[in-house]
Amino acid sequence: MMKKLLLLLFIVSTSLVYAQENWGDLKKNKLTLKEIPPVWPGCSGSALEKERCFNQELSKHIMSNFTYPTQEYNNNIQGRVVVSFKINTKGFVEIKNVRGGNKGLQEAAKTIILKIPKLTPGMMGGKPREISMSVPFNFKTNKK
Repeated sequence: MMKKLLLLLFIVSTSLVYAQENWGDLKKNKLTLKEIPPVWPGCSGSALEKERCFNQELSKHIMSNFTYPTQEYNNNIQGRVVVSFKINTKGFVEIKNVRGGNKGLQEAAKTIILKIPKLTPGMMGGKPREISMSVPFNFKTNKK
């Protein structure tokens, strides 16, 4: 009888430890939901490949749409402009803040960001999520 009671006690205590360990993992997973970034049109593959593709496409987009405002260039106005924006839950860009440089440089940088095509929105927990980003622009005339 004593052996059966000890065996039963051992099985119950082992089950409780196993259940607590698994519960701890579930709890940890709830706290560490991974945010999935927006996806540029045409990018595919693993999460890392999509992220690399996004960065490459964003760089190409900036280079192909970059224009130095004529008045600022002629007057040798230079500066660093940072555009903060979000990709909303529908995949469109919304400007949050533009700082640095003068008004002309700010408008040029803002225009480039607003030309970003519709993206697949970021996700978290299987639902679309707004993702915030910032892009710096360095306007230099290379004039003396």
